[in-house]
Parts: sequence; C-alpha cells; structure tokens
Amino acid sequence: MTISSAKPKDYYSEAEAAATLGISISRLHMLLDHNVFNNGMHRPADLMLRASDLIVLGFWNKSHQAARILEMPKR
Repeated sequence: MTISSAKPKDYYSEAEAAATLGISISRLHMLLDHNVFNNGMHRPADLMLRASDLIVLGFWNKSHQAARILEMPKR
C-alpha cells in the first residue's frame, strides 16, 4: 500500500481498494471472505471500503503472504 500525503477518499470501491493495495480483486475477495465474511454472512455485491479498512486489509495481505512460507525443521 502506498502512503500518500493526499487526503484519503471517504469510500473506495472494490476496484479502487484493490488498486490502492496493489492486489487483484480476487485477492481482495479472498481476504474479505477469510477474515470478515467467515461466519455464514455473504459478502455484499456493492461493497464500499474506508481508508481504515485498507490499512487492515494491507496487514492481512502481508500476513497471509508470510504464512505461505514453509519453515525448515530445526535440527
């Protein structure tokens, strides 16, 4: 996620959020489904996100990428 000195928008569409985070829309959907809409609720079709949501999504994106790294067992 790029930090900018410009004033953040009030709301971001899914496409704008994904572009701001530098991820695909399908990756954004995966992050939302895994971390937010995971209790039987369905993701809304016209989801709008706030700047604070992008911060959390950026954190989840980094933590999910790190989780894919396999550690070698200690000898």
